[in-house]
Amino acid sequence: MNKVRFSSERGHILLLTYLLLGALLAMIGAYASIVDIELATTKHSKDSATGFYAAEAGLNLRAKQIRDIFTGYNRPEGTSPEEEGACEGVNLGTGDFACSSMSLNNREVVSYVTEDPSNPVVLTIPPGELYQNLNAQEYRYSVRSVAFNSQDNTEAILELRFKSRLVPLFQFVAFYDKDLEILPGANMNLSGPLHTNGDLYMDTSASLNIAGQVTTAGDLYRGRKNTALCNSRQVTVIDPSNPLAILPSCSTRTLVPEASLGPWNNMIQVGVDIVTVPPPEALDPTPGQIYWDNADLRLQLRLNGSNEPITDGSSETGIYVMDSAGNVQSAPTAELSECSGQIATSGAGGDLRPVGYSNTFFNNREGSLINMAEIDMRSLFDCLHDTNWFGTGKALDDDTEGGLVLHFSVNGPDSATINNYGVRLRNAEQLQSTDGGAPQVRGLTIVTDQALYTHGHYNSVGKIPAALLSDSYNVLSVAWNLSDATSDEHVNNRQANSTTIQAALLTGTDSTGNAEGAGGQGGGGGTSGGDYNGGLENYPRLHENWSGDTLLYRGSYVSLDTPRKVEGNWVYGNPQYTAPGRNWDYDTDFNDASNLPPLSPRFVYLRQELFVRDFEQ
Repeated sequence: MNKVRFSSERGHILLLTYLLLGALLAMIGAYASIVDIELATTKHSKDSATGFYAAEAGLNLRAKQIRDIFTGYNRPEGTSPEEEGACEGVNLGTGDFACSSMSLNNREVVSYVTEDPSNPVVLTIPPGELYQNLNAQEYRYSVRSVAFNSQDNTEAILELRFKSRLVPLFQFVAFYDKDLEILPGANMNLSGPLHTNGDLYMDTSASLNIAGQVTTAGDLYRGRKNTALCNSRQVTVIDPSNPLAILPSCSTRTLVPEASLGPWNNMIQVGVDIVTVPPPEALDPTPGQIYWDNADLRLQLRLNGSNEPITDGSSETGIYVMDSAGNVQSAPTAELSECSGQIATSGAGGDLRPVGYSNTFFNNREGSLINMAEIDMRSLFDCLHDTNWFGTGKALDDDTEGGLVLHFSVNGPDSATINNYGVRLRNAEQLQSTDGGAPQVRGLTIVTDQALYTHGHYNSVGKIPAALLSDSYNVLSVAWNLSDATSDEHVNNRQANSTTIQAALLTGTDSTGNAEGAGGQGGGGGTSGGDYNGGLENYPRLHENWSGDTLLYRGSYVSLDTPRKVEGNWVYGNPQYTAPGRNWDYDTDFNDASNLPPLSPRFVYLRQELFVRDFEQ
């Protein structure tokens, strides 16, 4: 009886054990399944994220490629693939919009670009936005990017819609690709927007008023860069809703906190993105550079190893006509040498020509005589008109780039380094031919990679859209003796007379302390100051005693770098110059893009409109 009961109990225990083991195994199986699901989910999520970021990289790459094309003064070209079956078979598109494939993180990323058929749209950037109220050409594009995994399955489909805005630099009263210092000793009113890719310093011994949006990629300081000082005089950035928006006064150089700029309603913005601008090399007389390639006329003073002009059978002046490949054009050079003008040419028996050479101007700032290419502007226009532009059939009213682009250069043993070369423009009060029957020049941009000098009034009569692009820019007043008879005398014997210049300027400016950013503070001389670049108020280089006379300027100040061909430091007084009365301001005509000089330099920035992830596949 007992044996039977024990046997029955052992059976029940065994059955219970099997049931518990089964339950445990089921739990283990369920856990394993959950782990597998979790691992699969994690892997899928990881793969999806990896595919997403790979596709996003494809978007960014294509958007940058489009931007780079605009930065290089070109426009994207080509055709997009058809939307149905895009990037399959022969449906690949062409040019800058075509399908493109790249490998990233073991993914194949395929992308293509579509263009808005309404391109370009000319607009005024709305108030409140960065670079408000400026004219811009806006081009709109969409980029589609698809990421495929190693099994050729689609992991992510992304679309980016963006706008590429082209903004002319000459729509700013001042635009610097470096630190900008505005420190006038007399009242200064600037009637336009202002931007720097570096730091901005504002101070005055009188008053400084800016009626335009102020943007800086760096910091904003009240006070000077070359010393730790700050003047308590009034500095205002005018907000239309608050016409007397006065920056805080100070006794020492003071960083203006971004958090304190709210009252200006976006009229002052700091820490904005750096914008890409043309490099100084864009001015070089080199095939592939924008201004050389697109110039309507290229004139070059050619010097031998002793820095003397080279004259031969085609040129009696040392000035040669060049083609875009950098070759001398003998026949046009000979025609130019036969035209009459106002520049005495020793190689032609003292005959007067539109172009020539001199080495009689002594630059006190550089401490040397200057080997100068001399250009009589009105006589040059006469010559171009009379010769039917050396037989090419081009007229003075050509507007291919919005007007004429003329490139003047010096080819000598020191052309690529610090030198004593220059280009001087004479007889340029009116930028037209003296022949009343000649077509009217619509706009004019002068370009040189060397130091540029203008003598007398420039574009003061019958003003046209004009620009002067150079390595450094020098002003000689209407009183300057073009024989340079007083060139090596004391500055007090170089008496200026009031002069008017109306042209946008792009040139190199020195760096205070020989450094950009905080490293140049103190000007290399601690709190007592050191090397000072002269500030915006000394942007043009002067060489006369201007006391009691006025330099009237209307245009735009652009500085993209330090000069590459001159090195003399700014010094006030003897022997360099004394200051004029500065009637300087922005040319508000430039607010209309149709009034900008030919081939005006510009910067490009992208504005994202829409970012979409497609979950359909």
